[in-house]
Amino acid sequence: MTTQATAKNNIALLESLSATVDALRQRRARDIPEKTIDTFVSLRWLEWNGGTLRLTQAGEVVLVKAQAAMIENLQAA
Repeated sequence: MTTQATAKNNIALLESLSATVDALRQRRARDIPEKTIDTFVSLRWLEWNGGTLRLTQAGEVVLVKAQAAMIENLQAA
């Protein structure tokens, strides 16, 4: 996989994380594809806690860094 392809995959993954967190905040976990949940649980960005899906501390760090990078890119443009 090329560096450009990896970067595109990473961007898509981070955008998906953001959409997933938005769904969780709206209490709409049922709208998150099972494969997406499995991916984020395996990355330890999400976890099951008493039957509830939630963002982990690691997931929160990734999300905050991604949001900061997006803001930085918008300001640079």
